[in-house]
Amino acid sequence: MESESNFSFIAPPTFDGDNYPVWAVRMETYMDDVDLWEAVEDDYEIPPLPTNPIVAQIKAQKEKKTRKEKACLFAAASPTIFTQIMSLKSAKEIWDYLKTEYTGDEKNCGTQVLNLVRDFELQKMKETETVKEYSDRLISIANKVRLLGSSLADSRIVQKIIVTIHERLEATITTLENTKVMSKISLAELLSALQAQEQRCVMRQEGAIEGGLPIKHQDDEKNRRPKNKKFHAASGENSAFGNKNKA
Repeated sequence: MESESNFSFIAPPTFDGDNYPVWAVRMETYMDDVDLWEAVEDDYEIPPLPTNPIVAQIKAQKEKKTRKEKACLFAAASPTIFTQIMSLKSAKEIWDYLKTEYTGDEKNCGTQVLNLVRDFELQKMKETETVKEYSDRLISIANKVRLLGSSLADSRIVQKIIVTIHERLEATITTLENTKVMSKISLAELLSALQAQEQRCVMRQEGAIEGGLPIKHQDDEKNRRPKNKKFHAASGENSAFGNKNKA
C-alpha cells in the first residue's frame, strides 16, 4: 500500500534524451523505492499471492504489476522519448532500449571514459580557486566516469589533490605527511585539513588588513600635526607683528 501511495504522488524523474547516466541512476532509485525495479531487471515480478492461488490470480497479478512498471517508464518519458518506446511490450524492453540508444555501445563508453580520465589527469588547482571549488571539479569528473560503469576511486582523487594543490597550502600536505599514513588518508580527512588551513589564511589576511587601518590613521595624524603647529606659530608671529604696528 505504501509503495502504491508513493507511485501515485511522487512523479518519476523525466528523461528528455539528455544526460542519460544521471537519469538512469535517479530512475532506478525511484523504481526501487516503489518496489518496481526488480521487475525491470527480471522482466516481470510476481507480487505476493494468497495461499494456494489459482492460475487466474497468478496471471492477473503478473499482468497488473507489469503494466504498472510500463506506466512508470512511460510517465518518465518526454513526448519525444515516448514516441520511441510506446510500441515496446515490457518494462525491461523499454529500459534496455533506452540504455542502448543513449549510452552507445561498449566501445563508445570506453572512449568517453578515456577522455574523462585524460581530463582528470590534466586538472590543476588555480591560484584563485578554493579547495572546495577544486575538489568539486575533480569529484564531478570522477562521478561521470562512475556513471559510465568504470571506477575512479577516492584514493586517486586524494593523490591528485596532494600532487596538484596550490603552493599556499603545501605546508598542510607536509604536516599530514609527517603525522599520517598518506596511503590511508580519506578524501574527507584531506579536504577538512586543507579547508581549515585555507580558512586560517583568510583570517590572517583579514586581521592584517584590519590591523593596518589604525596604523595608517595614526600616521595621517602625525603628518597633520607639524602642519598645524607651523600654522599656529605663523599665526602667532602675524599677531605679534600686528600688535607692534598698532603700537
